Amino acid sequence: MSPTSSPAFDAEVIVVGAGPIGLTTACALRHHGIDCLVLEERTEVRAYSRANNLWARPQELLAGIGLRDALAERAYPIRLVNFFLNGTPTTPIAIDDVASPYPRVLYSGQDVIETTLIATLGERGGRLARGRKVVAAAQDAAGVTVTVRHDGAEERLRARYLVAADGAKSTLRPLLGLDFEPERFEGCMNRQVDAKLSWRRSREPDQLWFFYYERGFCGVMPVWGGYHRLFFLADDTGVPDRDPTLDEMQAVAREVTGDETLTLTDPQWLTHSRFQYGVSPAYARGRVLLAGDAGHLSLPIGGQGMNAGLHDAVEVAWRLAMTLRGEAAPVVLESYDAERGAEHARLSAQQAKGFRRTVYRGPVADAALGLAAKAIPGIGALLQGTDDLQQLSVRYPESPLNEDHLSGLAHLFRRGPGPGERAPDAEVVRSGETTSLFRLLANPDGRTTGWALLCFDGRDRGAGDALRAAAAAVAPWPVVRPRLVLAGPSFEAGDAPVLSDLDGKAHGAYGLEGRPAVILVRPDGHIAFRDAAGRPDRLAAYCRRVFGAGAGA
Repeated sequence: MSPTSSPAFDAEVIVVGAGPIGLTTACALRHHGIDCLVLEERTEVRAYSRANNLWARPQELLAGIGLRDALAERAYPIRLVNFFLNGTPTTPIAIDDVASPYPRVLYSGQDVIETTLIATLGERGGRLARGRKVVAAAQDAAGVTVTVRHDGAEERLRARYLVAADGAKSTLRPLLGLDFEPERFEGCMNRQVDAKLSWRRSREPDQLWFFYYERGFCGVMPVWGGYHRLFFLADDTGVPDRDPTLDEMQAVAREVTGDETLTLTDPQWLTHSRFQYGVSPAYARGRVLLAGDAGHLSLPIGGQGMNAGLHDAVEVAWRLAMTLRGEAAPVVLESYDAERGAEHARLSAQQAKGFRRTVYRGPVADAALGLAAKAIPGIGALLQGTDDLQQLSVRYPESPLNEDHLSGLAHLFRRGPGPGERAPDAEVVRSGETTSLFRLLANPDGRTTGWALLCFDGRDRGAGDALRAAAAAVAPWPVVRPRLVLAGPSFEAGDAPVLSDLDGKAHGAYGLEGRPAVILVRPDGHIAFRDAAGRPDRLAAYCRRVFGAGAGA
């Protein structure tokens, strides 16, 4: 038992499910110093891969909890996405042309991702118990009791909180009354193979190919270990309702890609599936919270499913950590359901729209898209229902953690990111060395659940007193760490890092040139609070609402 757990509990948090999302949740909890136990029914890692890509925003979140680099070591960075519409190439998309420290999407394999996370969890002192099937869960005012079946016997385990990350066939979701009836797409099927690929196009694992063909959609992408995945979402007329053979996949691949030399060998996985989607009506019920596929059925459009689940894992972990540490008022944990439930509903609708565009195209739509392909750059992203495959635009506009005092008419002419939106990165200088804001936002001053208070002087030479007052206002809450972002003369405010922004790159990214202001950024890198400098009373009131009374209050 970890020294951080109470004798009355087997763990502070029990996580059910050892897929990528459950393991990431557990690794994140250990990053925050929280004792956790992972329960998994499977006795070993699956030998084949399901989800296998990591977009830019999830990479940022994973970097914040120290996981991204280990996963990147066993992944292929992608720079380009190629699209074909009925044999005609559209404008390729430079997928790495985004404002992120991690612009290239990483392609690996779910088995590789799980193995890496299991090793990291062990290094961080986390516990993983396999062969445990959860059959019941009961809550009370103090915690959750989980009934687990193992080797024919049952045992009961106690935790303060439970995270259900047990996949699309979740045992816990219906037990909590959070099940849903999925919507189904009729008349279409996915056939898929992971195999060695030889063809006339590049075999370097640095780009993807997507082919829109008559009543179908094909993708070709790398899988870790020198393999490629080919999938075909298409009309199921005349297609046997079974897993395909290698010869069948090679034949359809040659036809769709226009490459008569294409050859598939050494298959690792041949499978077929049909499509349904849906979202749980809530992502939390008392002390039990859902994460990943336990709360949604995701469509295979843009590889968004696992990535959305990684958001869940990071978001639930810092909230639980703050709550268990006594650093947060109830609104912090309550905001998880409000934010992630709404985001999954939005993503599900977006994916359904993209799926219909991709698979249910008729001759009229194809003719129109054929013309558009010659004129509209990036039409491939348009067809998939989003121009943000990288998930950088994920935001929480209705979060109960949001508070904005810069939303008046004057701000419309110089709008920066507001509460609920991702805080942008920008180049700044600290002690003569060039660095970035992101490095000062993640784990500020070594506090894994720390919130960063960015104090912008707006190039106003008289802003010093107001920004010092803002830094002093948050002193009762050690979790809030001030940073001075100065485009004007340098000054100090306690031990807050001084970041020079004489070129205005950070001020410009936040829409604050010429306007002294404070921006409070959450542990996940989303903005929570904005206000003009000079109102420390409103900043302190926000902190009382979100963090509680504060030290010495």
